[in-house]
Amino acid sequence: MLTEFHPIHTDIPKPQKFTFPFCYEPHPLCLLAAGEVQRYIAGVDKWRDELQHGKMFGVLVAEDEEGRLGFTAAFSGLLDGSNDHPYFVPPVFDATPVDGYFKTNEARISAINRTIDGIEKGESYLNALHKLESCKTETAAEEEQYRLKIKEAKAARNAKRQSGAPITPEEEERMLNESRFMKAELHRMKKRNREQMAECEARLKPFQDEIRQLKAKRKAMSDSLQHWLFEQYNMLNARGERRGLCTIFADTPQHVPPAGAGDCCAPKLLQHAFLNHLHPVCMAEFWWGDSPKSEIRHHLHYYPACRGKCLPILTHMLQGLDVDPDPRQAPEQRQPEIVYEDEWLIVACKPAGMLSVRGKSDRQSAASLIGQNYAEGCEPMPVHRLDMDTSGLIILAKTPEAYKNLQEQFCQRSISKRYVALLDGTPNAPTSGRISLPLIADPLNRPYQKVDTDNGKAAVTDYKIIGQAAGRTLIELFPHTGRTHQLRVHCAHRLGLGTPIAGDSLYGHPADRLYLHAEAITFRHPATGKEMTFERTAGFRRSIMPQD
Repeated sequence: MLTEFHPIHTDIPKPQKFTFPFCYEPHPLCLLAAGEVQRYIAGVDKWRDELQHGKMFGVLVAEDEEGRLGFTAAFSGLLDGSNDHPYFVPPVFDATPVDGYFKTNEARISAINRTIDGIEKGESYLNALHKLESCKTETAAEEEQYRLKIKEAKAARNAKRQSGAPITPEEEERMLNESRFMKAELHRMKKRNREQMAECEARLKPFQDEIRQLKAKRKAMSDSLQHWLFEQYNMLNARGERRGLCTIFADTPQHVPPAGAGDCCAPKLLQHAFLNHLHPVCMAEFWWGDSPKSEIRHHLHYYPACRGKCLPILTHMLQGLDVDPDPRQAPEQRQPEIVYEDEWLIVACKPAGMLSVRGKSDRQSAASLIGQNYAEGCEPMPVHRLDMDTSGLIILAKTPEAYKNLQEQFCQRSISKRYVALLDGTPNAPTSGRISLPLIADPLNRPYQKVDTDNGKAAVTDYKIIGQAAGRTLIELFPHTGRTHQLRVHCAHRLGLGTPIAGDSLYGHPADRLYLHAEAITFRHPATGKEMTFERTAGFRRSIMPQD
């Protein structure tokens, strides 16, 4: 029997279909297997410090050729400097051997880096660079000073001409000659300075040419080595078909595989299963350790496979398996509630799980369902949006003028909104406060957002804790900005409240719904200018705070 295949003895029934890896609730068999892996990890002392910084692990429950049930385990990337450890499945491809093709060529690229670094830190290069910079500064200052002298001389001549005192022809000729001479002298100065600059640039050019050639060689070698590496990842699927990563990613928007593709848990687990004739039953991935600064990860929480690296790969690898459907694509039967309507606008309450606006799919949205009651071309226009999983109030405009006016109010941030959320736990935070964490889309794991203090857009939320019951916290949220997933990230991130919203399948734990509701909105009527406020209390608020 495979040493990486660990037997499971249990009466827990198997699922009918394999896990949809991008949105799932861990099957009890996966919870059982993950518990075994977690006990194993906790017993390896040498990993303790490294794992404190966080690592994703995965389990695959499978049957062998004799029908015996067991599981395999994997970790993402490297662990303790290696991608191959007993107890875990091996990597799809091992690029770590020192004398292997990858490391040998990586060493050659590193040698080029050292050569470039040596040139750039060398005395000859630094002297030539310093001489050029000094020449630029000195010649610019000289020319600017002479331009000022020309300006002052011109002002003196003009003052003399405007004084009313008689000017002889000889004096006028002298002033004209002075102007001509100074202009000619500036021209000669610029020519001398250009010649000096050319001499300095000529001294520096050999170094720059060598550096440029080395960098071009380094890029060509790096691109070639990266392409070679990706082609070593020949990913299997359940039908026994193989595809290299470059082929798999050819039709994606980025066209090339991102760094680390093929080294995540799910591809490693499935590749090992298909190579060893194991039949996959279910799969899950969990996080061990502290959360990274930018992403939201909680110790021992389960997370879906990433989309940037794994979606194209798993789309190929899962062919031939009977996989659960995407639960997010379930048909929506509920209708949005019309809270207010006049000849200019509509305020509606959108249920959770419904799109605000129809996307690329044919799935119905709040806007399209409301628009069914109007003639073609006269459908109300949504002024803003809520996440599909968020319920609550949205505004739709019935005229272009109303739409423009309401849009301007949103842009000016004069529209105030109040959300209510049920947090999955008790935050270690004051009862009220402000969260300011800049956000940016995670390009390799959409639709996730992450905190990025350098490149993120400002995102500010005020909060107020209302009550607690049964280990959950009811909270009001007042966003000052409207970034994607702002409230979800601000609640879940360790630099925010550190407690995800209940039912948040992206940043916390899935449930029957996301317990986030846009409860109140205040704006100026686009035609009358009158301030208007609308509220729709969330049902889960009443369940936690029945006195409300």
